[in-house]
Amino acid sequence: VAKDLGLQLLELSDRTLRILNKGRTQYFALHGKTGHLVTAERIDREQLCRLVEKCVLRCELIVEGQM
Repeated sequence: VAKDLGLQLLELSDRTLRILNKGRTQYFALHGKTGHLVTAERIDREQLCRLVEKCVLRCELIVEGQM
């Protein structure tokens, strides 16, 4: 995430960062030491997308502060 935003890892830790996704379960998190977007919960495709061939999980990353 830091690389994609053109920020150094230390700059990313100085900002407020939120990951939003639909629903109650937070499936993604930001790894504090690497800045990588990682899975935070087990993702059960059969539970989330029972009858759908193409299963997509969308999330929104909000970084506060000037870019």
